[in-house]
Amino acid sequence: MTPTLRLTALISGGGRTVCNLQEAIIRGEVSAEIVTVIASREDCDGIERARSAGLDVQVPDSTNYDDDLANLINASNPDVICLCGYLRKLRLEPGWHERIINIHPALLPRHGGQGMYGERVHKAVLDAGDTFSGCTVHFVDEQYDHGPILLQRACQVRVDDTTESLAARVFREECIALPEAVGLLAENRVKVVDDHVEIQPAITINLGDLS
Repeated sequence: MTPTLRLTALISGGGRTVCNLQEAIIRGEVSAEIVTVIASREDCDGIERARSAGLDVQVPDSTNYDDDLANLINASNPDVICLCGYLRKLRLEPGWHERIINIHPALLPRHGGQGMYGERVHKAVLDAGDTFSGCTVHFVDEQYDHGPILLQRACQVRVDDTTESLAARVFREECIALPEAVGLLAENRVKVVDDHVEIQPAITINLGDLS
């Protein structure tokens, strides 16, 4: 049996993204385990939601945040660190290269960068007159919303869209994209070559060959 992928999830908001991922895991759609959730602050709404979903949640010491965060992540011994609506700049530690993924509510490289999160992203999409938006799962590097793109899902921008209606449609795509990305990682089908992601074909077994 393929070993289960160990995930440490980082959150800053309501926790819907990590709970959606947990639901996909429970349904058996993704061979992964969320070993711990780390919230960026004590008053994060997602703490209670994640705990209600049966997940362990921890919060770094605010007086020594970056060091304590690194200690909590390393103690959980994850295969992959998953940013699920995490809004702080993550200090990259040795050994974390190509092990951190983030989901962003736009089609990067459009509408990314420092300060681009939540409603600001969807407002930027509408202000730009884009006909499509969506979400992006990418590997994390030292820049905001940068790094090799693992996968994207698109949705149409409607002429009567508000930031709220567009956000809801994009979130539906996020609920598909992140479990799919984690599933690819769990199946060991993701390879980064020259800062680009290559998805390896799924391995299929013909049972007739085993007879």
